[in-house]
Amino acid sequence: MLTQQKKEFIEFMMSADVLRFGNFVTKSGRNTQYFVNTGNYKTGAQLARLGGYYAQLVKDTVGGEFEAMFGPAYKGIPLASACAVALYREFAIDKPYFFNRKEAKDHGEGGSIVGYKPQDGDRIVIIEDVITAGTAVRETMPILKACAGVKVPHMFISVDRCEVGQTPGKTAIMEVEEEFGVKVHPIVTVVDIHEYLQQNGADPELLKAMEGYMEQYCVL
Repeated sequence: MLTQQKKEFIEFMMSADVLRFGNFVTKSGRNTQYFVNTGNYKTGAQLARLGGYYAQLVKDTVGGEFEAMFGPAYKGIPLASACAVALYREFAIDKPYFFNRKEAKDHGEGGSIVGYKPQDGDRIVIIEDVITAGTAVRETMPILKACAGVKVPHMFISVDRCEVGQTPGKTAIMEVEEEFGVKVHPIVTVVDIHEYLQQNGADPELLKAMEGYMEQYCVL
C-alpha cells in the first residue's frame, strides 16, 4: 500500500536524482527501466532527511534492541552514519556504527573495520541501499562474521526491487533471509514505485515497460 510517507520518500529520491527512469543495466546484468543510485545524495539537507527515513524504519521495527549498525563500503557508510545521527536526534536512541575498508590498512591501527568493534553475541543491523540479486549481502556477511561471533537479525534498505534471485520463484531477499537468517526491511518496494507512477500520470510506455520487467524478473 502506498502510504503518504512512502510517497514522500519516492519524491525525495526523485528530487535528489537518486531514483531515475530510462534505460539502465543492473549489477546483475538486467536491463531495467528504473535505477536507484544512493551515491547521488550529496548535500547535508539530503543526508539529514534520508537518515530520518531510515531511523523511523529502524525505530518502528526494532526500537533500540541491537548493539550497533554496519554500513558496507562504500555507499552504506553515509547511510549508516546518517541513520545513527537521526536515531539519536529524533528518538534518543544512541547506537554506535561501523564500516569496512575495501582494502585493509597496513599501518597505524591496521585492520579493515572502522568505528565500533563488534563483540561476541552483538546484534548487528545492516544499513544498505538496494538489494537486486543479493550479491552485496553475500559479500558483507563474511566480513561481519570475521569480526566476532555476531548475530545479524535485520537489514534496512531504501528499495526492495522484489527481483528473483538464484532460485526460481524466490526473490533475492527471500534467499538472504533463508541463507543468513537476516530479515530485510525496505522503506519502499518496486510495487510502491509503480503505484506512485500510475497515480501521477507517468508515461504509459514507461509503465508498460516497467510492468513487463516486473513480470519477467519480479516475484510479487
